[in-house]
Amino acid sequence: MPELPGGHGNLRGAQEFPHAARQALGNRQLRDNLAHATGAIRAKRSAVVDEVPDWEELRAAGSAVKADTLARLPDLLEQLESAVQARGGVVHWARDAEEANRIVTELAAQRDAREVVKVKSMATQEIGLDAALDAAGITATETDLAELIVQLDDDRPSHILVPAIHRNRREIAEIFAEHMRDDQGRPLTDPGDDPAALTEAARRYLREKFLRTPVAISGANFAVAETGTLCVVESEGNGRMCLTLPDTLITVMGIEKVVPTWRDLEIFLQLLPRSSTGERMNPYTSMWSGVHGEGGTPDGPREFHLVLLDNGRTRALSDEVGRQALHCIRCSACLNVCPVYSRTGGHAYGSTYPGPIGAILSPLLTGMDAGDTNASLPFASTLCGACYDVCPVKIDIPSVLVHLRGQATRSGHRTERTTMRLLAWLMSSAGRFTAAQRLMRLGRFGARNGRFRRLPPPLSGWTDHRDLPAPPRRTFRQWWAARRHRDGGGTR
Repeated sequence: MPELPGGHGNLRGAQEFPHAARQALGNRQLRDNLAHATGAIRAKRSAVVDEVPDWEELRAAGSAVKADTLARLPDLLEQLESAVQARGGVVHWARDAEEANRIVTELAAQRDAREVVKVKSMATQEIGLDAALDAAGITATETDLAELIVQLDDDRPSHILVPAIHRNRREIAEIFAEHMRDDQGRPLTDPGDDPAALTEAARRYLREKFLRTPVAISGANFAVAETGTLCVVESEGNGRMCLTLPDTLITVMGIEKVVPTWRDLEIFLQLLPRSSTGERMNPYTSMWSGVHGEGGTPDGPREFHLVLLDNGRTRALSDEVGRQALHCIRCSACLNVCPVYSRTGGHAYGSTYPGPIGAILSPLLTGMDAGDTNASLPFASTLCGACYDVCPVKIDIPSVLVHLRGQATRSGHRTERTTMRLLAWLMSSAGRFTAAQRLMRLGRFGARNGRFRRLPPPLSGWTDHRDLPAPPRRTFRQWWAARRHRDGGGTR
C-alpha cells in the first residue's frame, strides 16, 4: 500500500467513534434536529426517485462510468490537465493536505488578497484550508448558508449536504445575532428566527463580499477530461456569484472527480440532485472551462487555477475492494438512511466525511495503523444495508465495512485478534472444546439477570458499550444428551 505523506488535514478525530458517539447520544436536542432533518430529506428523495422509471439503469450507468474512470485515472487526469491548460488555466498537483494548502495560500498571497470567498467544498474542508488561510492572515468567508452558520459559530460541519443539520432555526438566529457583522464591524439587525428573515440577513451580509473580493475558492462536483470543463452544482446561487464575479478562481478537486466525456455528465446530473436534495434538477449548475473575461468583459474569472488533490486517494485506489468508495459523488443519501448517523450526528466520526461513506472513505485515505482513531470507524455500522440500497452509484458500503473490519482486526485490535486465536485453538479439538464448555459454567458468577454489565480489562472493551450474556446453565451438548437419555437413546 502506498504510504500517505504527512498532513492529512481533517480526516481523523481526536477520539475513537464509540467514545464520541456516547457523548453525542446524551444530546437530546441534537437527536431531535437530526431526526427531523434526515426524515424530511429522505421523504423528498424517495418521492422524486420513484418518478424515474429507469432509476436502477441510471445507477448502474453511474457505477460503470466511475469504475471505468478509476481503471484509467492517470490518463484521464493528464487529458484533463492538457484541456485546462489549452483554455488558459493553470494546473497544480498536490500530494496531500499540506501541499494543497501551501499552493492555495501562496496563490492568494501573490494577489495581495486579505480576504477570499468560498463555494461549499468538501475537499477544502478535508484539507483544513480555512485554518491554513487564517494562519497566513487571509480571511476566508464561506458563502453557502449552512457553511456560513458553522463558520460563524466556530463549529464543524455535521453532514455532507447540510453542514448545519445539527442546528435548529432558534440556534441559528442566536448565532447570527451574536456573530454577524457588517464591513464596519457593527452588529446586524437581529433577524429573529423566521427562515426567510434569516436568509435575507445572510444575503445582505454576503452581497458586499461578493462584489469586493478579488479571489474565490471552490471545489468541483465533476471535471470533464475531454473538454477541461469544471462543474459545480448548488441550490442558493452563492456558487454562481463566486464563479463569475472575482478576477481569480482557485478550484481544489479530488482526483477521483474526473469523468471521461461531456456526455457522462448527463448521468450524474440526474443522479445527484435526486439523491442529495430530493430535487429533479439542481437550481444552479455552473460550468466553466479555463479563463473568461477577455477584452474587459467581466463574465468569469480572468485567472483560473486547478489544484488536483491526492491526499490518500491513490492509497484507496490500491485497495481492490475499497476503491469503490472513490465512486462517491457526495450526495449524502447514505447518511440520511443510516440508523447510526441519525442518532450520533457527524461530529462523532471525527473526519470531514461522516456517516456510512465516511466510515469507509476516511480509513481508506489515511490507513488504519495501531492506535489510529479511524480504525474504529468500520465498526460504526449495523450493516443493515440501507446505505447500499440508496447509493446512486451502487457503492457496496456494507461489504467494504466488513473488509475494513478485517484489516483493523489484523493490524490493531490485539484483544480481538488474540481472542479469535484462542477460540480457534479451543475449537480445533473436541476435548478442549468440551472442557472449555464445562469451565464456562463457572462464568455465571457475578451475572445479574443473566447478563454482565461490566468486566475487567481486556474484556471491558466489550462491556464498555454493551452487556455480555452470561453462559447458559447447561450447554447444547448437555441438553441433547439429557434428551436422548430421556427418549431411550434415540431421536424423534
